[in-house]
Amino acid sequence: MELNSIEGGAGRIEQSDEAMVTIAEHLNNYANGSIDALYALGVAYSTGSHGCSVDMIEAHKWFNIAASKGHEEAAWCRADVSDEMTAREIAEAQRRAREWLLDGSRKVA
Repeated sequence: MELNSIEGGAGRIEQSDEAMVTIAEHLNNYANGSIDALYALGVAYSTGSHGCSVDMIEAHKWFNIAASKGHEEAAWCRADVSDEMTAREIAEAQRRAREWLLDGSRKVA
């Protein structure tokens, strides 16, 4: 998974094979109707669990998407991770969430 630094320049966040499986499973579960799967992605990125590297921008993104779909606990977690982020990081997370949601609506249409 590639991450472009919002400070300029480029960086990489390497995800383990275990993380890639976890991400794919959660996205598949979401495709089958589980909003909890989006919340679980936020948890994995915020805690570094299931082989995922800690990435607060990705955690905020997934909590934000889950919250936008009505997951109340995700909204609380989004607020918690926001406390550890800069305004630029939050803006990047919001941009990624919008982009992901737009891509999903294009695939459905």
